[in-house]
Amino acid sequence: MVIVLFDGFAFGMLLFVLSVGLSVTLGLMNFINLAHGAFGMLGGYITVSLMREWGLPFILTLPAAFVGAAVVSMVLERLFFRRLYRAGELNQVLFTIGLVFIAAAVATFFMGTGQQPIVLPGWLRGSVELFGIRFGVYRIFLIVVALTITALLFFTLERTRFGAQIRAAVDNQRVAQGIGLDVQRIFAITFALGSGLAGLGGALAIEIVGLSPSFGFHFLVYVLIIVSVGGLGSIAGSFLGAALLGIGDVAGKYFVPEIGSFLIYLLLVAILLVRPQGLLGKR
Repeated sequence: MVIVLFDGFAFGMLLFVLSVGLSVTLGLMNFINLAHGAFGMLGGYITVSLMREWGLPFILTLPAAFVGAAVVSMVLERLFFRRLYRAGELNQVLFTIGLVFIAAAVATFFMGTGQQPIVLPGWLRGSVELFGIRFGVYRIFLIVVALTITALLFFTLERTRFGAQIRAAVDNQRVAQGIGLDVQRIFAITFALGSGLAGLGGALAIEIVGLSPSFGFHFLVYVLIIVSVGGLGSIAGSFLGAALLGIGDVAGKYFVPEIGSFLIYLLLVAILLVRPQGLLGKR
C-alpha cells in the first residue's frame, strides 16, 4: 500500500510539473493554451537530442529543455499568441489545438513515430530501502524537483516585485499600463515561464511514460483535468489536484485494473460536483 501511494504521488508530481505552467497562463493570463502539451513534447525532444547527439548528461539537459521551450514560446507569443489575448475562447482553442497538430507532424517528420528512450545516469537508477520498503530513486528525484518548483513559484508570484506586477497586469491592464508597467513584456515572460515548465516536465516524463509525437495530445487531457480540479490561478490547487489524481490513477490501476483508467474521470466529476471552481480555485 505504501509503495502504491509513493508511486502515485511521484506520478502526480510529474503531472504537476507538466500542468502548473498552464495553471499560470490560464489562471493568471486568462489565455486558453491547448498547445501547452506541445511545449512539453518539445522539452522532451530537446533532452533526447542533446543526450544522443551531444552526449550531455541527463541532468544538464533539464535546464536546456526549460530554456528551449521558453524561448520557442516567446517567439510564438510575439508572433501569434499576443494577437489572441483579447480574442474569444473559441479562437484561442482552435488556434492552439491546431499548433498541437502541427507540432506532432513536425516531430514525426524529424524524429519518427516511435518512442524515444533515454539512459539515465547510474545515480538516478535503482532503488533505496527505507523501513524495509524499496523506493525508486528516480521517483524520489521527481518529488524533490516538484517540491522545489512549488516553493520557487510561490516565492516568485507572492513575494517578489515581478509577482506583484503580474497580478496587477491581470487585474486591470489599463491601470497597470497607466502606472508605467509594460504589460506585454510581463505577459511574454509569464507565458515563457509556463511553457518552460512544460518543457521541463516533458523532459522528466521520458523515463516514466515515454516520448512520442502523440505526447502533446495524450497529456493535454491530464493537464486540463489537473487545472480544472485544482482551480484556475491556484498553484497550491494544482499541486493538490495533481497529487490526488496521480495517487488515484496509480491506485486504481493497481487495485481495480478493470476500471483503473477511468478512475481519474470519476474523481474529476465528483470533485467538480462539490467544488465547481476547483479545490482552491479563485474564480
